[in-house]
Amino acid sequence: MKEYVIGIDIGGTFTKTGFVDREGNIYCEASSPTDPFDKVEDYIANLVKELKEAEKKLEEPYKILGIGVGAPNGNYHKGTIEQATNLKWQGIVPFAEKLQKHYDLPVKLTNDANAAALGEKVYGGAKYKNDFVMITLGTGLGSGIVVNGDLVYGHDGFAGEQGHVNVIEGGRQCGCGNLGCLETYASAPGIKRTVFELLAKDTKGSDLVNYTFDQLDSEIIFNAAEKDDPIALEAFEITGKILGKHLADTVALFSPSAIFLFGGLARAGDYIIKPTKKWMEHFVMRLFKDKVKVVPSQLMGKNVAVLGASALIWNELDK
Repeated sequence: MKEYVIGIDIGGTFTKTGFVDREGNIYCEASSPTDPFDKVEDYIANLVKELKEAEKKLEEPYKILGIGVGAPNGNYHKGTIEQATNLKWQGIVPFAEKLQKHYDLPVKLTNDANAAALGEKVYGGAKYKNDFVMITLGTGLGSGIVVNGDLVYGHDGFAGEQGHVNVIEGGRQCGCGNLGCLETYASAPGIKRTVFELLAKDTKGSDLVNYTFDQLDSEIIFNAAEKDDPIALEAFEITGKILGKHLADTVALFSPSAIFLFGGLARAGDYIIKPTKKWMEHFVMRLFKDKVKVVPSQLMGKNVAVLGASALIWNELDK
């Protein structure tokens, strides 16, 4: 009998779903709107309806073992979504409990970066690693920390918010309300801000001067770096230095065997990985030098959101 886990990734605009087997193959992938639903009950009712329709396409016989959910501010301990700024359902939402009223199955929930870390552990490059860190470099910076084979959640379920450690005192304004958070520098929007700060001092003949702030994105910066654009190359170096210095602290705290980089900015490959690794080694204490790999996620190009969510259940079953 074929066994599946339902993976659900809740975004502010869209929700991605799929039925995932043990090998990480995704069946009946779908995307449905998140934002039209002011009430979480209406959202769940629509989500379940679409999942049931998709389930009809699975080849029988099959069995669904559980549901994994990746969500903003997802609390693994409680199965709740708490104070998510990009969702309409404010406060503390007992999401897992509400979903279980429609599905008599185990439901596990966490945030997207933790889910990505589990996805790497179950399906990717961390399959045989018990101590590693996942850094997601997208619109923000998220992280999942795995120690002795288990994710670090902390007493309240929200450990691992490395995007919101302070790296520059009195630095850039962050969406969380603080100044100088890591994600304001090491993220897709962060490197864009760095480019414009550099251009304000000296354009150095860079083609990036031809883009407005709204037009520029990390892909354009990467393409410019491929052409040896001086501002693009300097922006990657600065970003890698800030990220690498912070990761030196992460290494000292958790001694991981590897740090995986995932997300839009990580697609720049060596342009971000090489300076990050170089500066991490520069700042890390001697005891840890040359022990920790900094590598791209092996899930690049795959639907890591759905894979990571499904990995919540497979990981529980493996325990």
